[in-house]
Amino acid sequence: MNNWTRRAFLAGAAGSVAACGNGIGDSRGARIDYRVDLALQQMFDEVPGSRDLADRAAGMLVMPTVTKAGFGWGGAYGEGALLIGNAPVDYYSIAQGSWGFQLGLQQFAHTVFFMNQEALANFRNSAGWEIGADAEYVFKDDGDNLGTDTTRLRSPVIAVIYGRAGLHVGATLEGTKYSRIRR
Repeated sequence: MNNWTRRAFLAGAAGSVAACGNGIGDSRGARIDYRVDLALQQMFDEVPGSRDLADRAAGMLVMPTVTKAGFGWGGAYGEGALLIGNAPVDYYSIAQGSWGFQLGLQQFAHTVFFMNQEALANFRNSAGWEIGADAEYVFKDDGDNLGTDTTRLRSPVIAVIYGRAGLHVGATLEGTKYSRIRR
């Protein structure tokens, strides 16, 4: 009988998920920058009001491709860049573990807008940052608008999810962590 620990399972799931199109070779920074540029253009084209958010934000964390998979246990992984003044200043990864009723595979992009210097500084100075109750989520579904006026969003952190492909359904308990990529 093979006894899997949660830690071993999550490490294996993260490695498997990372192999689904997120593998980045030696030119890691250049590839992330290229993917971030494409993701931003897609967001500006698809998500009304996102350009206004970008103009007002103190910084943006852009995750161009996050791959999420689950069958009971699940995980997600992606890499992206923190932009300040439209220039990359650091690279980050996102890792997520989940458990519950779930099935599927999905890829999506998301951008986290830090709307003031304090929120940006809290993110940059943390050893690892978990998005939680301090963020306001905005989802873009095909054919729908954001459903909220970006001039009325007052949260210091706003996350926009877009460019979804695939299907992932379920109800889970999950944790998400953003970590700086060390070179």
